[in-house]
Amino acid sequence: MSTGTHLPRDTSQGAGRDSGRGIAVTAPVEALDIEQVTISSTSHRRHASSSSPPEAEPEAGFLKSEPSPINFNANIEAKYVNTRPTLLPPNVPSKNPPADLHAPSRIKNPLVGIPRQTLLRDVDEFCRAKGLKEHRALFRKGALIAQDPTGYEDITGDEAPTPAEVDALRNEVLHKWRVPRMLLLTIATCSIGAAVQGWDQTGSNGANLQLPRALGIGSDSTADQLRVGLVNAGPYIGTALVGCWLSDPVNYFLGRRGCIFLAANFCLWPVLASAFCRTWQQLVVCRLLMGVGMGAKASTVPIYAAEIAPAPIRGALLVSWQLWTAFGIFIGTCANLVGDRVGRDAWRYQLGAAFIPAVPLAVLIYMCPESPRWYMKKNRYPDAFRSMLLLRKDPVQAARDLYYIHAQLQAEHLFIGSTHYVKRFIELFTIPRVRRATLAASTTMLAQQMCGINIIAFYSSSVFEHAGASSFQALLATWGFGLINFLFAFPSIWTIDTFGRRSLLLFTFPQMSWTLLTAGLCTLISGNRGAHLGVVALFVYLFAAFYSPGCGPVPYAYSSEIFSRGHREMGMAFAVATCLFWAAVLSITLPLMLRSLGVMGVFGFYSGLNVVALIMIFLWVPETKQRTLEEIDYIFAVPTRVFMRYQVTRTLPWWFRRYLMRDKSAILEPLFQLELEDHHAADGAFDNDKARVELKEMVGFTKGIDPRNGEVSSETSDIVH
Repeated sequence: MSTGTHLPRDTSQGAGRDSGRGIAVTAPVEALDIEQVTISSTSHRRHASSSSPPEAEPEAGFLKSEPSPINFNANIEAKYVNTRPTLLPPNVPSKNPPADLHAPSRIKNPLVGIPRQTLLRDVDEFCRAKGLKEHRALFRKGALIAQDPTGYEDITGDEAPTPAEVDALRNEVLHKWRVPRMLLLTIATCSIGAAVQGWDQTGSNGANLQLPRALGIGSDSTADQLRVGLVNAGPYIGTALVGCWLSDPVNYFLGRRGCIFLAANFCLWPVLASAFCRTWQQLVVCRLLMGVGMGAKASTVPIYAAEIAPAPIRGALLVSWQLWTAFGIFIGTCANLVGDRVGRDAWRYQLGAAFIPAVPLAVLIYMCPESPRWYMKKNRYPDAFRSMLLLRKDPVQAARDLYYIHAQLQAEHLFIGSTHYVKRFIELFTIPRVRRATLAASTTMLAQQMCGINIIAFYSSSVFEHAGASSFQALLATWGFGLINFLFAFPSIWTIDTFGRRSLLLFTFPQMSWTLLTAGLCTLISGNRGAHLGVVALFVYLFAAFYSPGCGPVPYAYSSEIFSRGHREMGMAFAVATCLFWAAVLSITLPLMLRSLGVMGVFGFYSGLNVVALIMIFLWVPETKQRTLEEIDYIFAVPTRVFMRYQVTRTLPWWFRRYLMRDKSAILEPLFQLELEDHHAADGAFDNDKARVELKEMVGFTKGIDPRNGEVSSETSDIVH
């Protein structure tokens, strides 16, 4: 695959916003109209080759196989790879044969290929323009490390890292969990925010056993069943209709911390008020207000965690959202058990107790540093650097990350320019790269509701009661569900960055389907009620055990990282609104479904939806493990039809040969590959250095793929997918 051609800066659009840097895309186009992409930042315009005049528009009907560069400055959609074939007149032979149908899509570090002196001059200008002149030497060093993340020990001259800096760079791979205390405090605070979410969801679960009768909506009439559903759905309606959409403007004006603080207050006062409600209408209002806080918090906390976390552990840190949501659910089930002993007002304690974790969240959030990316969005680079210093072990790591983010986001700012709330929402569906992320995020969020977990999380007490349990037995079985859900979330801390987001989903959805179906079938068993309930609970617990490391943590972690900076708040808001809108639909409809279909019918219905969700994920959700937020931008540059065709024509046949036919020689060529500086000649020494080997694998520099051209090496078939 050809590399990008240097282009001169186009001064007709966005002048003055990109420090003179142009962007080029080369897209070999095959006879089957599959677009493969290499995206790169070109060197400074003073080093760009002289541009030739544009070719005349060729006649349609014939494909030109040689890639041609597209100037992003002149074509906003080119950034998001909405490329079209370049055509040749009839009978004009192409210079190159058609590209391989499934050649890897190569993710280009924007600093690769820039001459050292040019890069250092760019850094000097960056420091001068952004008020960081006193840190010029540090940023020069950091930029060279960012340009070649595996070759930091080969840097010479004044910019060579010191032994202490080399140790810090090695340790972020060898000992990736040695992170600053401030980062740990921030993640702990985000975890408390997740616990608020879980406890808020669980309070109504236990209250459902008494609340309908206490508020006069306990009959079997359709109207009362819908009222019970509305009370349970209140937080999710508030989230989907208001809370998520408030997160974008609140984040813009108040920052990540301000939005979380505001959300914490909405999760505190309305929750307390719900314990004093006298009518179901009052309770619905309180729960709608609580939903506003839940939506703003759920849309912001994962983004905040994603933006502050180093790439090697970002996935594991994002898992803390689900892990501590599960912890909140577990604590909520404990509170429900304790509250059940109070008597007829137990439901008030069960609903009101959920205010407790919102208090430390509101207190701690302003003790944490603001997101450096948010400061950069506001052009407050000195503040961004101060935040980054608190979040990284060594200043050179902070300088490296800040400059690398700047290099990636510089182009994005040029392409998108100034925008507003409504335009950002429309662009979720009109800009190809953002539209692909919207599809993937919505798929994972919708799949979380399709799997049926919230049948148990919202209504497990009622479900177990329908299955023949007493009130206390139902609460006890629900407590067991909360414990399993929490304990089995822990493996995802390690697996999400090892096996990947997509792989976890593809593995766990089939398991959830059969366990849920089996749990439903077990409700048909006649005989001893205790044994009957025990078997149903067993398969519900197995269902939760498969959910917790897969569909539990992945949707929020995945959605928070895949949108570009300009659309991150809006994209996450849409994803969370999608998830919780369908949670509201589930909450409203489940009482009626239980009455008409029974537990068996409901479990069977959601078991089938698990299979549908599995197919959707397979076709529409790319892998993003161990990529920086900026590199993910390029993964979603690949058109959806290319990704789908790769899965159907390459992944499925490979899986069939490898696992059904037991053919260990089967090779699956990866679709995505990150381009790095060429270390091919030094592979022997490189492979003996554990830190650099792990970093090499982390960023996609895998054996079997030639780093110079992205082709499969004939020397080995050990391709890492």
